[in-house]
Amino acid sequence: MEIIEEKFSEEIGKRLDVFVSTVADISRSRAAQLIDEGNITVNGKITSKNAKPKNGDSVIINIPEPQIYDVKAENIPLDIVYEDEDLLVVNKPKGMVVHPAAGNYEGTLVNALMHHCGDSLSGINGVMRPGIVHRIDKNTSGLLMVAKNDFAHTGLADQIKEHSFTREYAAIVYGKFKNSSGTVNAPIDRHPQKRKQMAVVEGGREAVTHYEVLEELNGFTYLKLSLETGRTHQIRVHMAYLGHPVAGDDVYGPKKVITELGGQCLHAKKVGFIHPKTNKYMEFDSPLPDYFEKFLRRNRNGQV
Repeated sequence: MEIIEEKFSEEIGKRLDVFVSTVADISRSRAAQLIDEGNITVNGKITSKNAKPKNGDSVIINIPEPQIYDVKAENIPLDIVYEDEDLLVVNKPKGMVVHPAAGNYEGTLVNALMHHCGDSLSGINGVMRPGIVHRIDKNTSGLLMVAKNDFAHTGLADQIKEHSFTREYAAIVYGKFKNSSGTVNAPIDRHPQKRKQMAVVEGGREAVTHYEVLEELNGFTYLKLSLETGRTHQIRVHMAYLGHPVAGDDVYGPKKVITELGGQCLHAKKVGFIHPKTNKYMEFDSPLPDYFEKFLRRNRNGQV
């Protein structure tokens, strides 16, 4: 473990995560992760990444040694919507974790991709996330782009950063809307008390979600949503913030969960991007999965 001791200086960064990022020469997101994990102390006390210490405060940065895992290739069937020598578009089922992490080192999309692609995956995101350009939650189904080489990965990641990448979702949420369409522009960051959750937080990262009502149901609404940004749990947090949590969401929804859904009724239906090599726009759409269609039919028939 590397330990760095520094006196806080506002000239380096007024926020703790900015200061740690600069001093330790790591990314700001990695600095925020270390703070969240309790590896940073200010005057001997664990604090938040939003903290603004005073000049001269003692900051101790503990950087753990990286853990290396042997990610196994597993022969897991993949629903591949498109594939060429540079990238894939995969339709991920509900319940599949995208990449290995604590408690989930097998059965993930990455394990399946390693079997399908062999060594032909981008290495930009490291050994645990080869080829992964963006991700969706375990219990969200739908389309994901996967890069086979670093050139494709960089080109796709730049489009996400510039908000030129099309991401369209289908969701069923609680309640009815006054307006047929709208935009949620509310910053998202870690929940100040529940550290494993996200929340709308003043001073958080910009997050913009557009929604359109497709159909009013029995106590629910069927929505089309598009993202300008891609924050963790963005749609789930924004819909809960509006008072319309996603049906089946056991984190941001009501305490009484619709267990038959096995998680949130949220599907990444469409992705669109400019191919990094051909410079041609490509767009892919996936049908609603069975769990979504079944719940939609039941609500249309007034059985829920």
